[in-house]
Amino acid sequence: MAFRTLTSLARACLRPAGLALGLWLAASSAPVMAQGQPLSPEQRKAVTDLIRETLFKNPEIIQDALIELERRNTVAQAEAQRNAVAADKARITDPATSVIIGNPEGDITLVEFMDYNCGFCKRAMEDVTALAKADPKLRVVLKDFPILGPDSVEASRVAVAAKNQLQGQKYFDFHNKLMSVKGKVNAAKALEVAKEAGADVAQLKKDMEAPATKAAIEDTVALGDRLGLTGTPAFILGDEIVFGAIGQAALKQKIDSVRRCGKTECAG
Repeated sequence: MAFRTLTSLARACLRPAGLALGLWLAASSAPVMAQGQPLSPEQRKAVTDLIRETLFKNPEIIQDALIELERRNTVAQAEAQRNAVAADKARITDPATSVIIGNPEGDITLVEFMDYNCGFCKRAMEDVTALAKADPKLRVVLKDFPILGPDSVEASRVAVAAKNQLQGQKYFDFHNKLMSVKGKVNAAKALEVAKEAGADVAQLKKDMEAPATKAAIEDTVALGDRLGLTGTPAFILGDEIVFGAIGQAALKQKIDSVRRCGKTECAG
């Protein structure tokens, strides 16, 4: 999964250590009050020494606590994301800020937030293409989510503007070819690919600068922020968010599960 910034990755890597320190400080300061009465210095030292001794003899307590805390955070985050998806359902599939391929009236919708300079998105493109071809009831919604720098924003502006000239399979072919480009994808490269797909470059350059084009991208980026999307690719199935290029088989399994029980993983 391509992270939005190195800071995001650094924070994720450092979080367990920070939690351990916070847990230790909380445990050390917890005995300040007992039934509304402050502990004496001797009592406080005794309790603190007991906590210290217990943790040193059983350090797995901290590990178990961190695992449980992480589990609770994961559950809470998933619930918050489900609520956010439900609140923004219409905007997520809004044709004005998306490209719809596959069956427009499909019974299952797979939404992908992608960036043309994301290597994992390039890998996921093949999976999404294969699924769209194999599943006649699948609707795929592509959303330009350029989070990897100015080149990505430029490429997305071309892609969003290209919707005015390329529709249906022609657009999907353009999208796949642009996603297949090796190296950096910027405006020049995107315009080159669009020209090969049959677009009028002069008109495309004008449409790139149109307020509607910029607004569509800004709307999707803001939407991604509200949904808590930290990287690309990010998929939405039902009311759940699936992060990363998890592979065609795994995506198909989740699609099948949503059809069966309304969730990406069915109980039993």
